[in-house]
Amino acid sequence: MSTSPIAVRRAGTQDAPALGRLGALLVSLHHDYDAQRFIAPTPGTERGYGAFLASEIERKDAIILVAEQDGEVIGYVYAAMEGHDWMALRGPAGVIHDLLVDPTRRNKGIGGMLLLAALNALTALGAPRVILSTAMRNDGAQRLFANAGFRATMVEMTRERPDARPE
Repeated sequence: MSTSPIAVRRAGTQDAPALGRLGALLVSLHHDYDAQRFIAPTPGTERGYGAFLASEIERKDAIILVAEQDGEVIGYVYAAMEGHDWMALRGPAGVIHDLLVDPTRRNKGIGGMLLLAALNALTALGAPRVILSTAMRNDGAQRLFANAGFRATMVEMTRERPDARPE
């Protein structure tokens, strides 16, 4: 394991493969938490997720940051400014959509570095509040977010149709 410093920087399109790898990990972790609620990864997930995140890089109201060590992307955060959302009953907000650190690099403060950088970037964009959600079973992420001052405000509940077939 390297002792080189970890840098948090804005993602570039050259990071698409690493973002795709990490995004596919995010999909897989959530599917492992609850296979009925979260989509399963497919052979195209890595490429598709990487392409999606790369397409968001140039958006003025989107933030994609990566944590890098020794030239390797080891985590990322994806956030964006959003306007009023009548379904969520909230005004404009910064929304953190994804935050993931490579499982082999966790518990070293990298998630906190990415979160702080995203919060600072959202503040610079004028976010009056920041909203995020996390899987119910993701205790580590919930501790990270609570330690950063987030509070629980909603609970998502899911009910599968009894005769529904898995996707």
